[in-house]
Amino acid sequence: MPAVAERTAPLTAAQRAAYDRDGFLVVRGLFAPLEMAVAALECERLYGRDDLKHTNNIRCRWKDHAATGECLFECFDPVADISPVMGQLARDPRLVEVVSALYDEPARLFKDKLIFKPPGATGYDLHQDYIGWKDFPKTFVTAAVAIDPCAKGNGATEVFPGCHRRGYLSPEDGDYHNVPAGAVDEGTGVVLELEPGDVAIFGCFVPHRSDANRSDGWRRLLYLSYNADSDGGDRRDAHYAEFHAWLKLKYAEYGKHETYFR
Repeated sequence: MPAVAERTAPLTAAQRAAYDRDGFLVVRGLFAPLEMAVAALECERLYGRDDLKHTNNIRCRWKDHAATGECLFECFDPVADISPVMGQLARDPRLVEVVSALYDEPARLFKDKLIFKPPGATGYDLHQDYIGWKDFPKTFVTAAVAIDPCAKGNGATEVFPGCHRRGYLSPEDGDYHNVPAGAVDEGTGVVLELEPGDVAIFGCFVPHRSDANRSDGWRRLLYLSYNADSDGGDRRDAHYAEFHAWLKLKYAEYGKHETYFR
């Protein structure tokens, strides 16, 4: 089972050791119920931003419905620049302090995305978050803030403890890859069951996946990623410039040439 930190307690040596061993940590109740209620209302407002939701807008991501194949809007990436509420959570001292404690140095916000995962949306195949770009930080850590309850039935994230110690399991060629079949023992997975306000933190070499949302409610998670200050400093703007250029090239390979970022 993952290490668990109490809401306001500093990370203990045992918790740090467990994170180093497993590659992930669950912090229960880091954010209060009222804060998550406000975040949920903000999710509803953002979901109504039909001026942004377009398949050519590379801020947006889409998933098929697992049963019908319908194309569903699923994600804003980035989100902090269009939402003061999400931006405040991304830079909240309580969260930054926990991530900084894992680094033993200041943490810098690197990436921020809001995944709505509506009912029926498919999940993500087994992958690692690291990608073989020249300047991609190897200290990349993601903190997933639960806005809704997360469980197996609605497509909670499943992680594979200890596998991060093997590093990147795919070619470092600058492309996105799923983890090769047979690379991990799939019977060792741990489903990160979370309540609103809980935060699951895992490193970029931790293999993880999620199933479809087979419930009748949303499974909204705010995915916030950080790097250690010594591993590139404040790189958020530079990352998104590189990421958007890469996305446009990838879309163009499939004949989609009218993409934009808004």
